[in-house]
Amino acid sequence: MPLPEAQDSTVTTKPEKTPLHKTHCDAGARMMPFGGFDMPLQYSGIVAEHRATRSEATLFDTCHMGEIRVRGPQAVRDLDRLLSASMATMLVGQCRYALMCTEDGGVIDDLIVYRMDQNEFFLVVNAGTRNSDFDWIQSQLSSDTHAVNESADTAKIDLQGPHAPQILQNLTSTNLASLRYFRWTQIAYAGRTILVSRTGYTGEIGFEFYSDANTAIQFWNDCAELGAVPAGLGARDTLRLEMGLPLYGHELSMNRNAGQSGLEFAIARDKAFVGSDSVQDTVSRNQTLCGIVLSGRRAARAGDRVQATDGRDIGIVTSGSFGPSVGCAIALAYVETATATPESPVILAGAGRLQGTLTPTPFYKNGTARKPIGDFLK
Repeated sequence: MPLPEAQDSTVTTKPEKTPLHKTHCDAGARMMPFGGFDMPLQYSGIVAEHRATRSEATLFDTCHMGEIRVRGPQAVRDLDRLLSASMATMLVGQCRYALMCTEDGGVIDDLIVYRMDQNEFFLVVNAGTRNSDFDWIQSQLSSDTHAVNESADTAKIDLQGPHAPQILQNLTSTNLASLRYFRWTQIAYAGRTILVSRTGYTGEIGFEFYSDANTAIQFWNDCAELGAVPAGLGARDTLRLEMGLPLYGHELSMNRNAGQSGLEFAIARDKAFVGSDSVQDTVSRNQTLCGIVLSGRRAARAGDRVQATDGRDIGIVTSGSFGPSVGCAIALAYVETATATPESPVILAGAGRLQGTLTPTPFYKNGTARKPIGDFLK
C-alpha cells in the first residue's frame, strides 16, 4: 500500500517532535518524517486503523499542523483578497475550506478558516508550509491587520469515527447535540475551555481539538481509555483518498492551477482574490482532477501516466492506494478535460500497466461526517 510522502517546504534533517511523540513511541508506533516532524505512520496496521475510523473511533496526532490568528478592522477585506473562498459571508462560529493562491493561480496552500469574531479569524494550515504561509500572509495584510503564528503553542488532535461524539460527550459537560458540520464551539474539559470543531479529513463524523501540549496529552489518554484507537498517517491517507480529498504536495501545489482541482465549492465567483484571473480563466482548465477505480488490489503510484485506450497520454496520477472500505485500488489523477468522461476506460502506465475506469468522487459513499450528531449520542 503506498505511503504518504513528506511535505518538503520546511523539512529539516532532524524532524521536530510533537507533544505526543513519546506516547507514540511508547505504544510501538512506526514513525516516519512528515512535514518536518517525526510522525506515527501506523500502530496496529493501516487497514485496521482505517476500518476502526469507519466503524468505531480513532485518534490522530495533528499537532504538526500550523495555526495562524489574523485580527483587525480590515481582516475580512484582507483575507477575502488572499483566499479563494468568501470570508465576508462567514458567520462567527463557522469553519470554511479555502485555497491560498499565487498570482498565476498555483496553490500556496489549502486551509481551514475559523471565524472567531467579526474581525478575528483562525487559520489552520499544512505542516510543511506553515512558516512560509505565515510570511506570505503577513506580507499581504493591511497595516492595521495583525497576524500571529500560534503553531508552536498549539496542540491539535483529531478524534474521528461514529463513536467519537459519545466519547467526547463523556469527557465534557458541554452539550454537543447542536454542533453542526463545519462549525466550532468552546467546550469545558479538564477545568479548561477548549476550542473544538466538527471537522476532519476522514469522511466520518468527528472533531478537531485545540489546546496546550499538556492538555492534549491528557485528552489523548482519556479518549484512548474510552475506546478510541490510535491511528497514523497511513490510515489518514487511505481515508482521505476514499473521500477524494486532496493532499497538498500531491493534488495541490504551486505548479498546478487551482481551477483544475475540481474544488469549485472553495472558489468564490463573485470576488477578486490573488490569482483569481488565472483560476477563473477557462483556458487554464485544460485538465481536471478525476477519480479512477482500478480492477484489482494493485495500486497506481503518484507520477504514473494516464492513457486513453489508444495509448495516448491524457493525464498523470497524483495519489493511489488500495481502498479498504471500497475493496479495490483507487487513484486521483489530473486528466485532459476533454476526455474526462465518467465510466471511460483508461490505462495507468508506470512500473506496470493497470486497467482503470474514470469515476466521480468520493469513492466511499457511506461517510458519516454530515449526519446529525444526535444520531451518535445515547
